[in-house]
Amino acid sequence: MFAFALIDAGNRRVVLGRDRLGKKPLYYWYRDGRLVFASEIKAVLADPKVARELDREVIPAYLALGYVPETRTFFAGVKSLPPGHVLTLTAGEEPRIEAFWKPRIPGASDLPRREVSFGDAAALVRAELDRAVSKRLVADVRVGAFLSGGLDSSAVVALMAQNTSRAVATFTVGFDEGEGFDERSYARLVANRIGAEHHEFVVRPDAIELVDRLLWHHDQPFGDSSAIPTFLLSELTKGHVKVALAGDGGDELFAGYERFTGALIADRLSRMPAPMMHAILGALRAAPRSFLGDPARAERFFDAAEVGLPGALQSLVSFVKERDRRQLVGASAECGANLFDDIWRGSEGGSTLDRLLDLNLRSYLVDDLLVKTDRMSMAHGLEIRCPLLDIQLLELAMSLPSRFKAYGPARKRVLRHAVSDLLPSKILARPKKGFGVPLDRWFREDLREYVRSTLGAKDARVGAHLRHDHVRRMLFEHEDGVREHGQALWTLLTLELFLRREGW
Repeated sequence: MFAFALIDAGNRRVVLGRDRLGKKPLYYWYRDGRLVFASEIKAVLADPKVARELDREVIPAYLALGYVPETRTFFAGVKSLPPGHVLTLTAGEEPRIEAFWKPRIPGASDLPRREVSFGDAAALVRAELDRAVSKRLVADVRVGAFLSGGLDSSAVVALMAQNTSRAVATFTVGFDEGEGFDERSYARLVANRIGAEHHEFVVRPDAIELVDRLLWHHDQPFGDSSAIPTFLLSELTKGHVKVALAGDGGDELFAGYERFTGALIADRLSRMPAPMMHAILGALRAAPRSFLGDPARAERFFDAAEVGLPGALQSLVSFVKERDRRQLVGASAECGANLFDDIWRGSEGGSTLDRLLDLNLRSYLVDDLLVKTDRMSMAHGLEIRCPLLDIQLLELAMSLPSRFKAYGPARKRVLRHAVSDLLPSKILARPKKGFGVPLDRWFREDLREYVRSTLGAKDARVGAHLRHDHVRRMLFEHEDGVREHGQALWTLLTLELFLRREGW
């Protein structure tokens, strides 16, 4: 991971570079021969030549995705250098931006499909992951690890234990809410298995105070509420170690997200004759709630099934749903769909699952997951290293047959098999669990009055950019339990506080 600036005085040029996956940020502004660059947007804005102007065009994309896609930001003219790229500016010339690395998938690039058995593939994954973990244990200080009790972080700490003679320091944060947001019992199970020096923290965060702090560190609206536990875990971990390993990347490389299964099913449905597809979706919508499981999740799937790929994936990950975005901003053509379409076209020839993984890697991973991990850890001066995002491991995973990663409802098959001897069966059998917070309850209880006085106020700043009557309708629907809008309200609240801070 790196971001660098090289001043070549002899040739009167500057070279900016950013690591392959964008683990580290690098922002810049250019006008009339003047280049301003920094690792934070606030530092770029410190230059008096850089105007603080809102780029209103990014708002629909932010509502859809919870972030502004590369390479734009909320500040007009301030851009992010794309991952795996170099910017060169020579005196008297315009900046030149070139790629030095891009992810590859078989069938759409020169990366060959690896023809191996499932068992051999698992052995290769195990060897590469072990190498990646061992490499990231090299440090002048003690290295700890985040441990959620999920497959990815558990695999990382188990391999850490095999590569060091000292007990691994592991760190877990839990919410004593009784709403399924506390994974301490699973983390404890893994910690006991490997003999870790385990640290558990139970927190009840002050969400009102935290949203302002998170906004300051991100420099712009960021809708992913899992930044809250990441921020708190980083703060508590820094009290013990300066470097920690994390399990980020396992879902991206080995198809761990439910969204991939949903997108594949939605794609098959969208290929059916329209009357048949609508009949199936109609029957599912009419099914009892107990049959569908989580109604909100089922509704996301129905929306995705009607649009096909790549729109189905975008629909499944949307922070503010399509029908609400149309009410808020009108037509939603500029909501990140162009980015998804461009990436999708570039992967033509690959298998559908590989193309979905590539799309997720180039969007959610670089613009959400890695941004969250970097900003929330560096807010406390904690360095995070991600063995599962090792480039050699990534390219191995990309080269494996799709069915080794996901087949039917089974996901992360080859990774699960690769570490099956290291972990308790209860961990290996666990379904994917997100790193979340109880937003739905917060907006009905803890944050109710605060949100009414900001987002729901008559002078709310979002009213200049969105239909405020619909914002208020979403607030009231959520409070009354008509519809769950917790994630959407967090996305809108962050935008409101950002606009107030900037005076827009």
